[in-house]
Amino acid sequence: MSASTGPRSLRTPLGRVRGLGSAKAGTRHWWLQRVTSLALLPLMLWFVVAALSLVGADYAEVRAFVAAPLHAVLLLLLIGALFHHMAAGLQVVAEDYIRHEALRLGTILLIKAACVLLAAIAAFSVLRVAFT
Repeated sequence: MSASTGPRSLRTPLGRVRGLGSAKAGTRHWWLQRVTSLALLPLMLWFVVAALSLVGADYAEVRAFVAAPLHAVLLLLLIGALFHHMAAGLQVVAEDYIRHEALRLGTILLIKAACVLLAAIAAFSVLRVAFT
């Protein structure tokens, strides 16, 4: 290893210049999955505890819970992380198991569109309950 190249790397010189992994954005995709999974651990724990604390509550109590700023923010963070993690995971499944290029691309676009739509509906629902 020479002093000018730094630590050993499995990346090609062109990949180092472009900042891309072997699959272009594979490293970024891998890291985002790990970050969202780490974010989901405390968020899901909070959600399960919160949901259990609301068992038997009426609509007014649940609405008051969701309207609390901390809870509304945590719900929105959970929605964002959950749907992003789901889209990334399903994209990996599509990339691994769908061999036809056009079908794979269409499936990935459909997955991403569905996740964005469902996340928007969920976020809108939280905001509507919190602010009405």
